[in-house]
Amino acid sequence: MPIITNIDDLKRIYKRRAPKMFYDYTESGSWTEQTFGDNVTDFADIRLRQRVAVDMSNRTTASTMVGQDVAMPVALAPVGFTGMQNADGEIKAARAAEKFGVPFTLSTMSICSIEDVAEHTTKPFWFQLYMLKDDDFTDRLLDRARAAGIDTLVLTLDLQILGQRHKDLKNGLSAPPKFTLASMINLSTKIPWGLEMLQTKRRFFGNIVGHAKNVTNASSLSAWTEQAFDPTLDWARVAEIRKKWEGKLIIKGILDVDDARECVKVGADALIVSNHGGRQLDGALSSIKMLEPIADAVGDKIEVHIDGGIRSGQDVLKCLSLGAKGTYIGRAFVYGLGAMGEAGVTKALEVIGKELDLTMAFCGHRNVNTLDKSVLLVPRNFSGDWAN
Repeated sequence: MPIITNIDDLKRIYKRRAPKMFYDYTESGSWTEQTFGDNVTDFADIRLRQRVAVDMSNRTTASTMVGQDVAMPVALAPVGFTGMQNADGEIKAARAAEKFGVPFTLSTMSICSIEDVAEHTTKPFWFQLYMLKDDDFTDRLLDRARAAGIDTLVLTLDLQILGQRHKDLKNGLSAPPKFTLASMINLSTKIPWGLEMLQTKRRFFGNIVGHAKNVTNASSLSAWTEQAFDPTLDWARVAEIRKKWEGKLIIKGILDVDDARECVKVGADALIVSNHGGRQLDGALSSIKMLEPIADAVGDKIEVHIDGGIRSGQDVLKCLSLGAKGTYIGRAFVYGLGAMGEAGVTKALEVIGKELDLTMAFCGHRNVNTLDKSVLLVPRNFSGDWAN
């Protein structure tokens, strides 16, 4: 068993083990990948204030996210294709999250279905919804979520149309993988991954195949996916979902103060400052740079959460200190899943939790809920001094 001390250790194992098309799906952004890179590197511009001679005993990272008790304010973000990174990946990630005491968010574009994950877990998980053209299918998705005991819906607003991700196009990304000469050569080098995938029946988008109209196989699934997302999405449509969904509603994909205010107006319980991991609008600001302006504008009216670029407990601490009440990891848990399955997801959470705990102590705090900007050294105009 290799010694894992940080998320990059998991990433190196993941890269060796996963097929290229699925590694590239995770480790890429749109167009030039400027925003994808900034999401990570902008955290390094924020430094920490060390405090000494402070009682560091009896520390806790426990908190809440939208009223749910969590071992630390970190949730597993919704990630498509998770079940192609490791066989039955969503089930494994959900079990690891449940045992650790943090939320797991199942993507609409998951390989394991809502019912699959519910069957293999004992506590409610969260479900992420895209706005789709097919209202009947959307309503049935919500009904299936309710039947599975889900009470928290994460509505993603920043995927009305797909951003261009060069690597996915060049790799011919699909579930299951397309058997081109290049993909077959690469897959032949990923024997452990292949043997595990042969033992599962879950290789398609489980929430869609057999549920969406006329989607019964890989060919019909591809045609459905190309036209499924709703480009007409507006705030009136969001308000409709708020009326339909009786549980907690979290709105994901907010990168502008005006849009944050709209989340308050429609009655969302939380919003997620997010640029879809740098996979949509390339050239947008990183999530961490937009966190403080949004938290300052609406943080007293709605819970502000954040995803994008979080690779360590120190990143989590910086987010909480700038006003976030919750954070999400996507790529970080996928690295662990692809590297070591359920145990790898657990290890990713342990690494982040330990670093959050120790860094919090070094900054003079014993409770994660008392963190504020006083523990940080933030550059002047960190969020940008723009002309408009």
